[in-house]
Amino acid sequence: MKKILLAAGVIAIISIVVFIPGKRWARAHVNYKTATDDHPLKCTDCHAYISKSPLISRLVNRDYFSPVNVTVSGDGKLLFVTAQDADELIVADSEKGEIIKKISVGNKPYGVIIDKAGKKAYVSNQWSDNVSVIDLDNLKVTDTLATGNGPAGMSFSSDEKHLYVVNSYSSDLTVIDLEEGVEKKRLSTGSNPTNIQLSPDGNELYVTARRAAIVPYGEPMATELTVINDNSKRIKTYLSVESAYLMENVAFTPSGDLALVTLIRPKNLIPTLQVERGWMMNHGFGVIEQKGDGRIIQLLIDEPQAYYSDPFDIVITPDGRRAFISSSGVNLITVIDIDSVRQLISESTPEMLSLWSNHLGVSSRYVVKRIPTGANPKGLALSPDGKLLYVAEHLEDRIGVISTESLEMVNTINLGKSHRVTVLRHGRKLLNNAGRTFQNQYSCYTCHPDEHEDGLVYNMASKDMGRNVTNTQSLRDIGDTPPFKWNGKNQTVYKQDGMRFSTVLTRTEQFPYKDLDAITAYIMRGISYPPNLLYNPDGKLTEAQKRGKKIFERTTDNFGNIITENNRCVTCHPAPYYTNLLPADVSTLAASDDSILFDTPHLNNIYASPPYLHDGRANTLEEIWTLYGKDDRHGLAGDMTKIDLNDLVEYLKSLRGPAYEINESKIQRASIRK
Repeated sequence: MKKILLAAGVIAIISIVVFIPGKRWARAHVNYKTATDDHPLKCTDCHAYISKSPLISRLVNRDYFSPVNVTVSGDGKLLFVTAQDADELIVADSEKGEIIKKISVGNKPYGVIIDKAGKKAYVSNQWSDNVSVIDLDNLKVTDTLATGNGPAGMSFSSDEKHLYVVNSYSSDLTVIDLEEGVEKKRLSTGSNPTNIQLSPDGNELYVTARRAAIVPYGEPMATELTVINDNSKRIKTYLSVESAYLMENVAFTPSGDLALVTLIRPKNLIPTLQVERGWMMNHGFGVIEQKGDGRIIQLLIDEPQAYYSDPFDIVITPDGRRAFISSSGVNLITVIDIDSVRQLISESTPEMLSLWSNHLGVSSRYVVKRIPTGANPKGLALSPDGKLLYVAEHLEDRIGVISTESLEMVNTINLGKSHRVTVLRHGRKLLNNAGRTFQNQYSCYTCHPDEHEDGLVYNMASKDMGRNVTNTQSLRDIGDTPPFKWNGKNQTVYKQDGMRFSTVLTRTEQFPYKDLDAITAYIMRGISYPPNLLYNPDGKLTEAQKRGKKIFERTTDNFGNIITENNRCVTCHPAPYYTNLLPADVSTLAASDDSILFDTPHLNNIYASPPYLHDGRANTLEEIWTLYGKDDRHGLAGDMTKIDLNDLVEYLKSLRGPAYEINESKIQRASIRK
């Protein structure tokens, strides 16, 4: 008994000695990570959900479908749903609400269209750079058509002999001859296009774009709509939509007199403190007149003290009376009376129309109703008779069914799989929802569409207004690249999306800790890069890229002189993330910047993130050195020829996400063993 008591005493003493300092260390660790002193002390809240272990990941996560677009068969009996996270086209019975077939397609399917005969469906695979052709009699993939980079929206030509495919990542349009199954033309579009629609007369196609043209900070922004002539398969014109971006989708009235396009009007040139005054982001639609002088009129769906963020899709009923807009940031469908829109336009002077584009009260003239949906409504489709509206509830894994007569949700079609909402799924919902911002003005998606970045520069309302403007950074694969923010002052995602997020961006209360845990976990482990199929499709560098890699890694200049270590590209940008996680002075401070060092950004998929530098002043990668690196403090470049610079830029464009590099290494090692 004495020995037992002695052993118990020793264990108790050791436990106290270890436990108290251990608890203090754990508390200090959590305080540092969260930038607070009262965050609940639970190791699992962080480490379990951001673990890279495949076993742990399988235990704490679930698979989802994430439907993004839906199309209805010509007889209205079938629904075709693109399930992005399952890489499937789901075929459902619209009346019974039952799943008929799940067809494996390419990576990240986006759009689906069906020919008039109802014999074939075409699915664009955004991360595979191709279109799956599906025989609807057998519900099987029968062919694959090559496209440009990031295929999204699609349309047939008026005679259905050609297929137009919008390439969202390469900002162009593929024209495919369907008889031959090959691309015949490639046309340039606005930046980051996502949708294309054929006019009712079959003469023209409109292509939307999400990113604005790059302009110096302080100048008005504009985003382009591309107009294609269907007969010649050539570009007719580009329509500039001023002070708007994220034009996701477009629809024509049946009479063809109007085209309506979803859009957002950002106020990125004013300090973010204007959020508190209801003046930071506005959401609405553009009206493009198809006759007369073809004016482009912008109207809001917002109202005083209530915003309907992230309008995604728009459809118009067969009778042309109503339009439906999915507001994915607030889980609502906005119903628009089109005749009221026509009346408002007809009785308004040009000055009044300009006023309406920023007027929160004018929406009462044409908004009929707001219809609640499941989480993150995206694509919309109407039944052939126009009586039912189908909604792809992206983060609810179901299709909502709305009566266009009663304007009520009358049914839902569950796509299956898990009903459990994991921590990462909860975080994804939070990132795509505007509920934490003042009056729902915007979600994280608004500035980070597809978890990337919007290409805009913002005045983040520092201590001196108008100073320290910042270029939006991508959220893709940033979990292992702390610190965050251009000045590196946020040591973790917890701080970035906790205290700073509420103070600078949302101007409301912070996320509750459970929500903060979830959104942090999602940002750190739930977001990955698309494959770089444009500049590095298979991991093999071109000859130019190989030469550029040597320049990137060089230690001597073209004259044989040693390059100081801190002025070599590879020193600050080592693989696999191409950042050393340290601050640096690269001589890019502007007159309006505080005297600070800048966090070294990662370079993976850098080709997809123009403009460049902390304030977005460099329109292209070349300009980093030709215009803003002449003093050779941002890597030695003064000795390079134009060909050298071209090769370096080609290599930078080839950089891919670390997951692809790791997979490539595994393939190479397996090949060597064989």
